[in-house]
Amino acid sequence: MRSIYSDQTPLLFAIDCIIFGFDGDQLKLLAIRRGFEPYKGEWSLLGGFVNKNESIEDAAARVLKDLTGLEGIYMEQMHVFSDPKREAKTRIVTAAVFALIDINKYEKQIHKEYHPEWFSINELPNLIVDHDEMVNMAKERLRYKAALHPLLFELLPSKFTIPQLQHLYEEVYNTTLDKGNFNKKILSTGLLVKLKEKDKLGSKKGAFYYKVDVKKYNAGFKSFLNFVHKPTLK
Repeated sequence: MRSIYSDQTPLLFAIDCIIFGFDGDQLKLLAIRRGFEPYKGEWSLLGGFVNKNESIEDAAARVLKDLTGLEGIYMEQMHVFSDPKREAKTRIVTAAVFALIDINKYEKQIHKEYHPEWFSINELPNLIVDHDEMVNMAKERLRYKAALHPLLFELLPSKFTIPQLQHLYEEVYNTTLDKGNFNKKILSTGLLVKLKEKDKLGSKKGAFYYKVDVKKYNAGFKSFLNFVHKPTLK
């Protein structure tokens, strides 16, 4: 008996990962040189295919682990790109996932064979197919999410100063924030624990290090505040 699926055109299901990192100075994107045709040698997001026994989340975790050595990091499915003409020879539908990492923590784990390179989010190379569109969408999603939830802490090392945190927010939103107002707002969340150590690289007086209260972070992740502006993305 002929199956209803017999006349359907087969397609491939892929994962593309938009990986953001923060080096203490700039918000950056991780890209690699594509190792196969078409577009061999051109800059691309990290990606791979979903296996028949995998969910999108499992496939994304595996792709990140296989291509970069990274695991246990924050990632979120963002959008499915399904234009029939997005790839020339084969129909490929891809789920875009964005991930956040602390560059300094994971730098040594990245596999050099894939020629990965970090690019400033404001100085990106041309990416293949629709990857530029994915990155632009991910930037908007990150800004939206960061206004409601404290997920930007995922980009920071385990201890950091409030000036470092403010600079991260300024990088994400491409703006300048008032120091006094920022300090007041971030401390009012109750998410930070003040440490005795100081970072004295920036000034003689130095700035105290803080760490995230993990229990409060996990418990209050869904109820943060409109930290920078009222988000408009739905």
